[in-house]
Amino acid sequence: MSRYWVSYFANLTYGLQTSIYRTKTFESEAMSGFQLVSDFAPAGDQPQAIESLLRGLREDKRDQVLLGVTGSGKTFTMANVIAEMNRPTLVLSHNKTLAAQLYGEFREFFPNNAVTYFVSYYDYYQPEAYIPQRDIYIEKDSSINDEIDRLRLLATSALVSRRDVIVVASVSCIYGLGSPKDYLDMMIPLRIGQEVDRDELLLKLIDIHYDRNDFQRARGKFRVRGDVIELWPAYEEFAYRIELWGDEIESLSIIDPVSGDVHKIHNDIYIYPARHFVLPQSRIDQALVEIEDELNTRLEEFRREGKLLEMQRLSARTRYDIELLRETGFCPGIENYSRAMAGRKAGQPPYTLYDFFPDDFLMFIDESHVTIPQIRAMYAGDRSRKTSLVDHGFRLPMALDNRPLMFDEWNARRNQIVFVSATPADWELEQSEGEIVEQIIRPTGLIDPVVHVLPARRQVPHLLEQIKERTARNERTLVTTLTKRLAEDLTGYLQQEGIKCAWLHSELDTIERVEILRELREGMHDAVIGVNLLREGLDLPEVSLVAILDADKEGFLRSETSLIQTIGRSARNVNAEVILYADSVTESMQLAMGETNRRREIQMEYNKKHGITPETVRKAIKRGIEEELEARQFVQQVGGIKSETEFVTREYLNELEAEMLKAAEELDFERAAELRDRVEQLKGRIGEQVPAGDANTPGFAKGKGNRRKKTGRKGTPMRGPKKK
Repeated sequence: MSRYWVSYFANLTYGLQTSIYRTKTFESEAMSGFQLVSDFAPAGDQPQAIESLLRGLREDKRDQVLLGVTGSGKTFTMANVIAEMNRPTLVLSHNKTLAAQLYGEFREFFPNNAVTYFVSYYDYYQPEAYIPQRDIYIEKDSSINDEIDRLRLLATSALVSRRDVIVVASVSCIYGLGSPKDYLDMMIPLRIGQEVDRDELLLKLIDIHYDRNDFQRARGKFRVRGDVIELWPAYEEFAYRIELWGDEIESLSIIDPVSGDVHKIHNDIYIYPARHFVLPQSRIDQALVEIEDELNTRLEEFRREGKLLEMQRLSARTRYDIELLRETGFCPGIENYSRAMAGRKAGQPPYTLYDFFPDDFLMFIDESHVTIPQIRAMYAGDRSRKTSLVDHGFRLPMALDNRPLMFDEWNARRNQIVFVSATPADWELEQSEGEIVEQIIRPTGLIDPVVHVLPARRQVPHLLEQIKERTARNERTLVTTLTKRLAEDLTGYLQQEGIKCAWLHSELDTIERVEILRELREGMHDAVIGVNLLREGLDLPEVSLVAILDADKEGFLRSETSLIQTIGRSARNVNAEVILYADSVTESMQLAMGETNRRREIQMEYNKKHGITPETVRKAIKRGIEEELEARQFVQQVGGIKSETEFVTREYLNELEAEMLKAAEELDFERAAELRDRVEQLKGRIGEQVPAGDANTPGFAKGKGNRRKKTGRKGTPMRGPKKK
């Protein structure tokens, strides 16, 4: 945990225990419409951009392009359009980091509405795969972030219960979810005075994947004490207490999940499923028949082809899954049977987050020039991997229908869209028929940076002097290289020369990237060296210099779009400059510099006409959603909310045994013996709390979330092997 949080824990602990009980339930207290909260009025090009977009939406234009330069307040423009149109809105981003940034900004603009966050909940994900050339089967392995899972469930529960909803999502939203109809049908409504059978209610909770645990309160669990049921919804930060008098509901209240104190009384509550894949038993029974029919057909095909190994493999794996589904309603990899579970036909698109939106929803695609290609590419990569699994008997053919949407399917499901980008691509321009809403003028009066082209020879010594010059003015520098290795080597050299700097590329996880950029803003780093992550959406007002090494190496990283996006990272500072180190001027460089100069001329003319003096953006340094979730988990621990792994359970012991066997395989016999003894000691203590000296030793007890990498010189993360 970063020292950034040390002074924050006390306030956050208090805030967690007081603010979450002010959370309005979506069903009973939903706002009548969006309420935009801001201390500022639209300025610069924002008023005309807002008016143009609203006019297009009211004229039922399906596609519009908002070409907004860096720092022009595109998010504020989007917020004004959302508030005026008053429709459920999906804001699509191409990665978690920018989605988290947008989520934070929209949450500030709409504090009284449902602003939710829907990204992949995996901290680590290794998909199931088979490599036939080497006969290697890779089992699915993943680590789920519990808080992001909660936010995903919160997003869908909001969408089915109110209209003033903004969902900030990554491209993962085109992957399959359960049916929204089944999700709603399995919802449990409760009201005071309602007659219910206690045991029947408990069975309904189990059917929607809540687990009974009378020893602790945890997300997605409930406990029963006589006629009192206490339940922690899978999508909320508070708990419900349901009090019965015989077969009648006497009281419904929101309670403190730690102390059990009552904070609010409700006349009614709605309990949504703890998972997106949830089905009534009748649907499961029908699905099992379809799965068995497809299994028998596939086994007969393998028999005719003489593929006995594939036949045995498929039979064993699938029949085991069928038994689990029959007995528990769930199995690992249940998503591979989603076609049968949802009652879809072969080839039909899966249910996704889009199916939870009403027909009139509005969509903004942020950084569309990057996001759209991601949507196009998702299906092909997924199909290739699963085809190998199906051909070699690891999965039934229906697994191919557990997939993301094809691009044409996605295009057919969307409603009105606003593509938002400083560099819109050809497809977006074609869809909007060439009509572009430009947002060139910044409210702050800032103009695009001056671009210099300098020889690539001796670029590093020159860069060193430029960084020192900015550091003396308490300004920051961004440097982009062509490779990760070069970024790391350059970081090491600059550190030896006394520069506080860090590298930033894909080997760092989301939280680490956000933390390094925050440290840059705080002055803990004078410079950050990266490859392709110092581009779209980064909001760094302290950066006054962007240096692009080897700018004349034509390619993806030095294309016109990439150069314009990278140049824009310094556009929030009045002293902004960009240096392109190159021995020749490529066509991409010429186009990027031409567009930058065009914008500068428009901006300078506007400033002169209106007597505006540019000022550097002043923006508070705030934590992102990823860091907030990490801090919240820490606060829950110090506040006394126990995680599952703090209690001795059968799963806990199984994990210790697995770790023991792994240690033995690695010839770490002392560790294996220690774990063996611990397992023997704990076998008779199931249900008790893990001993204090035990909780931090086994890997399972520590959890599988993100951990800060070991740091090298001056706090720079050292390069290590990628997770396999």
